[in-house]
Amino acid sequence: MVDELLAGHARFRRNLAIREREHLARLALEGQRPIALFIGCSDSRVIPELLTDAIPGQLFVVRNIANRVPAPGEGDRSVGAAIEFAVGVLGVADIIVCGHDGCGGVRAALDGVGEPDRDSDLGSWLAGLRPAVDRARASSPDRAGQWVRAVEENVLAGLDLLAETWLPRLAAPGTVRLHGWVYDLADAALRVHDRATGRFIAAAGPG
Repeated sequence: MVDELLAGHARFRRNLAIREREHLARLALEGQRPIALFIGCSDSRVIPELLTDAIPGQLFVVRNIANRVPAPGEGDRSVGAAIEFAVGVLGVADIIVCGHDGCGGVRAALDGVGEPDRDSDLGSWLAGLRPAVDRARASSPDRAGQWVRAVEENVLAGLDLLAETWLPRLAAPGTVRLHGWVYDLADAALRVHDRATGRFIAAAGPG
């Protein structure tokens, strides 16, 4: 019910907005200076600010089905516009592509949803996951393993597109760092891509 959301807004006004009033007022006056662009999935269980404990103004967030990074000029250009704005205007120095285990969009692509009918928006969007899905199918014999790997391959595909097509147009070499993450819904834990090993490894725990 929408009433629950409005009640939540009232709690926000009573709690966070009061405690952070000076910070929020400064953001309104001075504008945003986010430290990272976060490209994540639209899944309601994956909340970027919650899983990173970020405060308002720290993350510039783009969310879509299966956290896809499309090629420049491909289809819906809203993701590309956000990348251009974050890097070219806001000057973010870090970009995170974050997938999650149990991603319904990735599973749909793995199951071939939309392949016969790319005239639909969903079918066309999921078609962009095909290379990652194909690599996952080749890497594991069982469906569960393919699903996990497809999520990871989709994150890596996004990083490759950013490095090879987006960043050369928007930033000087070495000025923007790329990060691949996968969020485990069940454990509420992140795996991060380790370039040295090419694997996704557990993020550092509480220190």
